[in-house]
Amino acid sequence: MDDILSNAKAWQSDFFDPEVRKEIQHLIANDPEELKDRFYKNMEFGTGGMRGIMGVGTNRINKYTLGKSTQGLSNYLKRVYPGEELKVVIAYDCRHNSDTLARTVADVLSANGIKVFLFSQLRTTPELSFAVRYLNCHAGIVLTASHNPPEYNGYKVYWTDGGQIVPPQDNEIIEEINRLNYEEINFNANSSLIELIDKEVDEAFIQASVKNGSFNAKEKDNFKIVFTSLHGTSITVIPEVLKRAGYNNVTIIKEQAEPDGDFPTVKSPNPEEPEALTLAMKKAEEIGADMVVGTDPDSDRLGIAVRNPAGKMELLNGNQTMFLMTKFLLDQREKQGFTGNEFIATTIVSTPMMNELAKSYGVECKTSLTGFKWIAKMIKDFPEQHFVGGGEESFGYMVGDFVRDKDAVTATLLACEIAAEAKANGSSFYKQLIDCYVTYGFYKERLISITKKGMSGAEEIKKMMIEFKENPVKSIGGAKVVKVDDYNSSTSKNLVTGEVTEIDIPKSNVLIYTAEDGTRMAARPSGTEPKIKFYFSINTKLDAAENFKKVDMEMEAKIDEILKELKLH
Repeated sequence: MDDILSNAKAWQSDFFDPEVRKEIQHLIANDPEELKDRFYKNMEFGTGGMRGIMGVGTNRINKYTLGKSTQGLSNYLKRVYPGEELKVVIAYDCRHNSDTLARTVADVLSANGIKVFLFSQLRTTPELSFAVRYLNCHAGIVLTASHNPPEYNGYKVYWTDGGQIVPPQDNEIIEEINRLNYEEINFNANSSLIELIDKEVDEAFIQASVKNGSFNAKEKDNFKIVFTSLHGTSITVIPEVLKRAGYNNVTIIKEQAEPDGDFPTVKSPNPEEPEALTLAMKKAEEIGADMVVGTDPDSDRLGIAVRNPAGKMELLNGNQTMFLMTKFLLDQREKQGFTGNEFIATTIVSTPMMNELAKSYGVECKTSLTGFKWIAKMIKDFPEQHFVGGGEESFGYMVGDFVRDKDAVTATLLACEIAAEAKANGSSFYKQLIDCYVTYGFYKERLISITKKGMSGAEEIKKMMIEFKENPVKSIGGAKVVKVDDYNSSTSKNLVTGEVTEIDIPKSNVLIYTAEDGTRMAARPSGTEPKIKFYFSINTKLDAAENFKKVDMEMEAKIDEILKELKLH
C-alpha cells in the first residue's frame, strides 16, 4: 500500500490540474480501495493497445496517461527517424472524451514538432489504418475502446505500414514511455502543425472499400439488408459504401444510428453478443430482410445474421463468417488463376477449418497470435506473397491488404456480395455454409468468457492459468489429450511420443489442448478486458446437408457436456 500511496501523492504536484489533485486527496482520505485500483499499476499495451476505464490515476485512461504515452512515442519517432519531417494521423470514435483526448494527443505531438493530421470528426478504425499509408505517415493513433463498456476508452498505435505496433517497436516504445516522468510531457501545442482532415481521405477510403469488397453480385435490388452501427462510427461510412456498391434496399436502425458513448439501447455494443442485435433482428423479421449487419463502436468488428434453413434469422459466429468470406475470395482468386504465392491468415484460437480450406485450394494458411496486428505483420514480413484475406473468431475480418487491421466496412460489403449472389443463384449464405461442412468437415466452436475485475481479479486469472499448466487437462469430452501447446514457453508437447518441439510464434499467455479426435480447448487471458477466455472446437463428419440440424444439436450437446466436465458451465 505504501507504493500505491506514493504513486498517488506524486499526482499532487503543481503539474497536475487542481481538480485532479482534489480528487486524489478525497480518495486518500475516504476510499483506499478505489485508490488502490487506480494506482496499483500503470496502463499497459495489450493485444489491442492500451485500454481501460477513464478517470484519474496511473491505471486509468486520462490526459496524463495518454500524454505520457504520446510523449514517449514522440521521443521514439524522433530517435528512429532523425532529421525527417515526422507525420502522425489521429482518429477517434464515439466514446465519451474521445474527441478531447484526441486533441490532447495532437497537442503533445505538435508540441514535439511533429505534423499531425487530425480527423475533424469521429471516424472508423479501418479508415485510420488506411489513412496512415494514404498520407505517408510515420505512425497513426486511434482513440477507441472497441466494444468495451461505456466507462472505457483506449489508445491504439499504428506504424508506417498501417498495422498496429508489434515487436520490436512496441517494447521499444514502452521502454521510452517508462523512462519518462509525467512532468516531462509537453502539452504546449503548436497549432500550426495540426491539420484537420475529412472529405479527401473519406473519399479515397470509400473508393478503396468498394473496389476491394465488390464482386458484381447479381440482383442486388432483391437483397434486403438491415444495418445497425450500434451507436458507433460506422454510420459515417458503411451506408455510403453499400450505396455505391449498388445496394439500395438498406434499412438503418434509427434508434442506434446516432453516435452515443452511453450505448443506451444495448447492454454491450458488441456484435458478438446476440442481445446487441435485438432491434435489428426484430426489424429484419418485420420486413423480411435477407441479412442483418451490426458493427462495434470503432467499426472493426461485424456481426452477421442470415436466414437459417428454417427461415429464421440466426446470428453467425466469427469463425463461420470468416470461413465463408475466405472461401469466396479464394474462388474469385482462382478464376484469375493462382500464382502460387497466395496466403490466407487466421489465429491460434480460431477454427481449424481454415487450414482445411487452405489445403483444398493449395494455398498457405499462416496462423498468428490473437490480434490483427500479427496478421498485418505477416503482410509486411512476406512482401513477395499475396494476402487474399483472413480473420479471427472474434468477429474480425480483413479483405486484402489496403487496410492493415480488421475492417468491418469492407467485410460488410463482402458479406452482402456473397449472400446476394447466393440468393440470385437459388441458394443462401447459410446453405453455402452447410455445403462447406459437408465438404470440409463440420467444425463447431464456442467461446466462454469469465470476468474477473480489479487487482484481485487479475490475480485469480493468473492462478487459473498456473493451475491449467501445473495440472493439465487429461481428456476433453471423453477423448484423450494428445498434445499441449504452451505459447508462454513456446513449446508443443506430444503426449503420446513425449517429443517437445518449438513453437515459432511470439510468446503469449495461451494454452491449447488437442485431443485425439481433434477436439481443442484453448485458455487465454484477454489482453484488453478483465477476462479469461476459453475457446472450444469440436468436429465431426456431415454426410449430407439434410442431416445438418440433427448433427448440429448433437454437437451443441457435446460442448455442453465438456463445459460441465471442466466446471465452466
